[in-house]
Amino acid sequence: MSWNPELDIDFPTGNQVDQIETLIVPTAHDLGGFEVMRALPSAKRKMVGPFVFFDHLGPAEFIKGTGVDVRPHPHIGLSTVTYLYQGSMWHKDSLGTSALVAAGEVNLMTAGSGITHSERTAPDVREKTHSLFGIQTWLALPENKEEIAPTFENQNEQALPVIEGEGKKVKLILGSLYGERSPVKVHSEMFYADAALTAGAKIPLRPDHEERGLYVVQGEIIISGQSFKQGHMMTFRIGDEITIEAKTDTRLMLLGGTSLGKRYVWWNFVASSREKIESAKQAWREGDWQHGRFQLPLDDNQEFIPLP
Repeated sequence: MSWNPELDIDFPTGNQVDQIETLIVPTAHDLGGFEVMRALPSAKRKMVGPFVFFDHLGPAEFIKGTGVDVRPHPHIGLSTVTYLYQGSMWHKDSLGTSALVAAGEVNLMTAGSGITHSERTAPDVREKTHSLFGIQTWLALPENKEEIAPTFENQNEQALPVIEGEGKKVKLILGSLYGERSPVKVHSEMFYADAALTAGAKIPLRPDHEERGLYVVQGEIIISGQSFKQGHMMTFRIGDEITIEAKTDTRLMLLGGTSLGKRYVWWNFVASSREKIESAKQAWREGDWQHGRFQLPLDDNQEFIPLP
């Protein structure tokens, strides 16, 4: 944990310097039997830096005997990032990984040339009432990294840099921000952070990265004299100095990074060309789990999500 004076730089405020480029209101989607709010991709904005997908999960309450059941499904050309505020999920993938995704940790699965995984509520958790609350994102990979071998990485909460100032606490999940760098391996310049602010606290979002955005998870903020409540995502113009003020106790996700150019997104596949998408579709349709491009998780191979 460290205090960083960059959190307390006194930037000017007002319409001359704080400009919102895009305001996004998420849409509701079903994910394995419960509703999520999806901010990216949207009609107004497809990506923010490498972030090509952004889902707000919950808060959802599950009664005894129920939970999340996302059956095995494939990915290519991206990294998935799971970050939970409450609850847990059990991750299994075709690398042989079987890991509990716990609150406060970072779980990053890089699909590269292709991976299959499932996400379910663990059996012991189903034995009682439980909750789930968090964010899942997808990061597009640079074009020269789209075919790398798949990997899975977990970093516990204690490994992540924490930057503090009066009334504010920022946990750096990925990339670099405020002079700190996360230990999680990423493949392009980016930032992704969990920021908690008490009412009246301010933080800057400097133009150190090409593309920048934020998502209001809880509470309400003020930017350029305008108020924005939970469930809103916004992006900012390149080069503008941004000041974020918490109107109430607030939790934000700060995100962005270097633009990677256009990406095609179809179902669970992300790629720089339609041909790569078509190749992945054909491989999943064929279902050759023994010798094909995709394999099912070793101990979760009795079912899978078919190609739409």
